[in-house]
Amino acid sequence: MDQALLNDFLAGHITDPFSVLGARPILRNGKSGTLFRVFLPSAVKAEIVLSSGQILPLERRKPSAKAAVPDEGESCFFETFYVGEHDFSPYRVRAEFSEGRRSSFFDAYSFGPVLGELDLFLWNQGNHYQIYRKLGAHPTIHQGVKGTCFAVWAPSARKVCLVGDRNFWDGRRLPMRPRGSSGVWEIFAPHFGSGDLYKFEITTQAGTVLIKADPMGVAMEKRPKTASMVYDLDNYSWGDQKWIFERSQTARLDKPMSIYEIHLGSWRRRPDGSWLTYRELADELVPYLLDMGFNWLEMMPIAEHPFDASWGYQVSGYYAVTSRFGSPDDFRYLVDKCHQAGIGVILDWVPAHFPRDSFALEFFDGTHLYEHADPRQGAHSDWGTLVFNFGRNEVKNFLVANALFFVDEYHIDGLRVDAVASMIYLDYSRQEGEWIPNKYGGRENLEAIEMLKTLNTKLYELFPGTMTIAEESTAFPAVSRPVHLGGLGFMFKWNMGWMHDMLDFMSQDPIFRRYHMERLTFALLYAFHENFCLPLSHDEVVYGKRSLFDKMPGDYWRKCANLRLLLGYMYAEPGKKLLFMGGEFGQINEWDHARQLSWELLDRPEHQGLRDFTRDLNRLYQTEPALYERDYDWRGFEWIDFRDYDSTIVSFIRRGKEPKEVVLFVFNFTPVPREGYRLGAPLPGYWRELINSDSKAYGGGDVGLGGGRHAESVESHGRSQSLVLTLPPLGFLALKSC
Repeated sequence: MDQALLNDFLAGHITDPFSVLGARPILRNGKSGTLFRVFLPSAVKAEIVLSSGQILPLERRKPSAKAAVPDEGESCFFETFYVGEHDFSPYRVRAEFSEGRRSSFFDAYSFGPVLGELDLFLWNQGNHYQIYRKLGAHPTIHQGVKGTCFAVWAPSARKVCLVGDRNFWDGRRLPMRPRGSSGVWEIFAPHFGSGDLYKFEITTQAGTVLIKADPMGVAMEKRPKTASMVYDLDNYSWGDQKWIFERSQTARLDKPMSIYEIHLGSWRRRPDGSWLTYRELADELVPYLLDMGFNWLEMMPIAEHPFDASWGYQVSGYYAVTSRFGSPDDFRYLVDKCHQAGIGVILDWVPAHFPRDSFALEFFDGTHLYEHADPRQGAHSDWGTLVFNFGRNEVKNFLVANALFFVDEYHIDGLRVDAVASMIYLDYSRQEGEWIPNKYGGRENLEAIEMLKTLNTKLYELFPGTMTIAEESTAFPAVSRPVHLGGLGFMFKWNMGWMHDMLDFMSQDPIFRRYHMERLTFALLYAFHENFCLPLSHDEVVYGKRSLFDKMPGDYWRKCANLRLLLGYMYAEPGKKLLFMGGEFGQINEWDHARQLSWELLDRPEHQGLRDFTRDLNRLYQTEPALYERDYDWRGFEWIDFRDYDSTIVSFIRRGKEPKEVVLFVFNFTPVPREGYRLGAPLPGYWRELINSDSKAYGGGDVGLGGGRHAESVESHGRSQSLVLTLPPLGFLALKSC
């Protein structure tokens, strides 16, 4: 090995370490054989052990007076020439080190590459939808040897090295192999395995050294530490096969969906204030959901994030479930238990932006790799975060594959996509001059829209029965319509307008509600334009907005009655239902991510009544087809009267697919009981009271019908039959014809 090559290697100027290290056939002094080279910082003696058992002493390179590198670096270089044929099968290195340590290990540079050319081609094209099985860290057996294959995309790096506990975080020890022009670097490290911590040491073209966590690492250290962790995802034994099969055969639009939204770190905690683990949550949460009648669980983001107060919406490890609550298999246990209990699982997913953490995606290889370089495209000033470059093939692939990863590896049933509006509008929360129009001069982010369409198309193609839900706060058209019909392809869209209008109306003193009835009824003008989910989410119970309970006007009794009224109206209207944790029993304080819910409130009968009411509301909703079968068909909803402003009463009908499936709702938004209130009925006969929100069992005054009413042949509200009702104050009735 000539001195210039040695100097270049030691100075970090050799891009491909495999061109120097390892074993290679050469001709020396007319003899054919194999040249072995190893670089062992702090080693004083080394030898090669071939697969045959033969031992080849390695010669330590002697310092040269002309060397432009430190003696210590040069003297760590060993080589030997073996005369004769060699099959290049993996061989071991035995070494003694200056600190007295001895070690025997397979030489990482005796192995060929792991990734195939097709993998690299599809990745660069943006079409490798299982790239999570190639990039990242994957325990495997390669050329008969057990180890871990590491691969990372860093196309502008001058050099990439694997560092971790196993090599003393020394970037000199495991420089990685570049894979042509793909921008991917890889190495098979036979001495790394599950549980080992690692990062990538990236030398930029400017010579700066960056230490980065693995963008596709599936596990990370518990914050505030930031290293990635090798983890084998192939060892968990699932028990939800029946659920997964039935999911693939099930359409969701005409099925009941009662979603419980949860922040895992603050639902419940241990007595000492520490978090429950994923497994402890499974053992407590699943029985609670079953008891309360919620058939879907939506978790706020569980991808790794360093900052607790971000609630998970500033993600640093997109492929790693947070280690706060346990391991990836512990999280699988939670999902598995939900499925075995018949509960679907939705994850909040955050592809709109990522934080500026220096150990993560920002300026990853010394360039703006994942984000746009121009802050008019690549920065969210409101959130202090960066925007993905959705037009770059590999970035688009990274995000689409990330969504598929959670469905594939964790059996997630749906993704609620956060902040969609910020993705699809280039001028989102920007002033004139702070954004760049698209190629047609418009404000739509064409690349982000294309990414979302690809995501939804591939998800439904590869995992039938799964779903996506858009948190989209504007009137962007056809969000929940199929891509082939010109839509974005989401299955559902959060109805943010309904949420804000409803909470504004309910927060009014009942005396003034008569002047705001349009807030109550406006959503029905557009209710069937999209497949809406009606959310009462975490966003509405923080930052001074007050809890749902505290938003309600009046004294304690009226707050409880109004909250029952609000929940009842949500369940009665068309659309799937979502309720944030604590709302089901009347959490008084605003949600605080740093402490558990106020479960002690259940010692009070008023809050027990609210919880029991929510439980019964869920059961009513899921047993009455009229309340869910035609959520997205205008024929499933019919007003009886929305013009009784003086009394502040609204009434309507929900219809199922069968003519007999008819449920009538009447809501009284004032604290005044209404006796002898005549209401048009769609059918003759006896109308049974399905639920009365003023029942004594819920903490009410038991004003109502006492079981039901017979319809009379008296015309009212344009109908030949009518009912004479006693309406409870700040309450509602649901009736069904028998």
